[in-house]
Amino acid sequence: CSSTNQIIITSLSSPGAILGRSETQECAYYNSSWEKERTNRSGIEPCYGEKDKRRHCFATWKNVSGTVEIVKQGCWLDDVNCYDSNECVERKESPDVFFCCCEGNMCNERFLYAPEAPPQSDPLTYIMSVSPLTATSNPFSQKPQLFSTLLYSLVPIIGLAAVVLFSFWMWRHHKLAYPAALVPTHDPGPSPPSPILGHKPLQLIEVKARGRFGCVWKAQLLNEYMAVKIFPIQDKLSWQNEYEIYSVSGMKHENILHFIGAEKRNNNLDLELWLITAYHDKGSLTDYLKANVVSWNELCHIAQSAARGLAYLHEDIPGHKDGHKPSIAHRDIKSKNVLLKNNLTACIADFGLALKFEAGKSAGDTHGQVGTRRYMAPEVLEGAINFQRDSFLRIDMYAFGLVLWELASRCTAADGPVDEYMLPFEEEVGQHPSLEDMQEVVVHKKLRPCLRDCWQKHTGLAMLCETIEDCWDHEAEARLSAGCVEERIGQMQRQAPVIGPEEIVTVVTMVTNVDLPPKESSL
Repeated sequence: CSSTNQIIITSLSSPGAILGRSETQECAYYNSSWEKERTNRSGIEPCYGEKDKRRHCFATWKNVSGTVEIVKQGCWLDDVNCYDSNECVERKESPDVFFCCCEGNMCNERFLYAPEAPPQSDPLTYIMSVSPLTATSNPFSQKPQLFSTLLYSLVPIIGLAAVVLFSFWMWRHHKLAYPAALVPTHDPGPSPPSPILGHKPLQLIEVKARGRFGCVWKAQLLNEYMAVKIFPIQDKLSWQNEYEIYSVSGMKHENILHFIGAEKRNNNLDLELWLITAYHDKGSLTDYLKANVVSWNELCHIAQSAARGLAYLHEDIPGHKDGHKPSIAHRDIKSKNVLLKNNLTACIADFGLALKFEAGKSAGDTHGQVGTRRYMAPEVLEGAINFQRDSFLRIDMYAFGLVLWELASRCTAADGPVDEYMLPFEEEVGQHPSLEDMQEVVVHKKLRPCLRDCWQKHTGLAMLCETIEDCWDHEAEARLSAGCVEERIGQMQRQAPVIGPEEIVTVVTMVTNVDLPPKESSL
């Protein structure tokens, strides 16, 4: 292209571009929306990606009344259009937003507009020339005016139709591959898709937990801490299920982990699925009990708030203010999935395996043998589940009985030393039981974790032991509902205040006079 139809723009980034390298490690960075997105305005961006994927630099800019305005610069993921291009060159004719990409460190620091023009071109084509262009003859000037009018009318219509068709194809392809991006970008500008556009200034600080479907990070957004659960792409179904459960009408509750949003990060094989929730510094009930003992009042507060959250999850609420809230079975109740707020209020978390039950609709994947082996109910271990709503809710209640046992094992209310924290059945099967181990202990031997004799000497703990046994009953139909457990714990706390060892004998005589709420025959 001649000098009259080519423009060369150099960005305001620092000099020192290294061109001609296929291995791109860093690119010039600029973001015109830096104030709104709270990012850096300009600088150098290191490029990361899979070893077998190529990395590039890109630049986007606009022409506003003859003035070049840079929109974005930065790293770009594997794109065949950028291969073996040492220079960042836009070759499309008169785009709304100019875009180019290249390979080599800082190759986007200097970018060009050099359209592939026809042999004789209209001078208005090269709208970004620095100096005025010399007009060339218009090849259509001798044609009838009607032909010229039709030409200029049809070209934008055809172009618009092509854009609409391409957008529809992209939308269909995107929808079939993955669910939609759930936290929308706040940059509505016309710049091309980029790994930068969707990013908020959310800084990952440290890994707090690792689980079956990913890891949980403590993250910071401005002055607020959040939890970010990151799923690899192979676990997208769990991510999607958890997002759908959080999105159910009426899921906002004090004892359900507060959901903030979900989104996809990166592209192609680097794709990560993020689930963003409230962050609770005390962590899970498992972590807390490992490091702390609990008083009687603390036990009651944790147990009652956890039962309240589970009862709300299980409840079907047709007239909820946010719409019909269906009954939901958690299917992975354990102390690791009960989080504690600063005041020790419990909230239920991790809905990757949860099932919702809506009238006239399938509950989805109802594979029976899911969850954590240690907390599996006898009917789950046997593979003898009745695939009805109440059956799944009773499975949750068996596991909740084990969580209550964990709380009791670390309570200081009973006379005598407090045991070191142990997982349910850890004495019987160790820390890594197989399915066969759990079947032998729970199904064939019908064993349960030990309820200490000293617990029976405390009014409240004695009542709690009875409640625990009613939760983990071998017969699913005999188990308590979560609402009944919540009510019982409230009654325990009222009738068994903190007592000293000298009062224990007197209190024991009262145990038989306490009327507990009856079991509920139907959940």
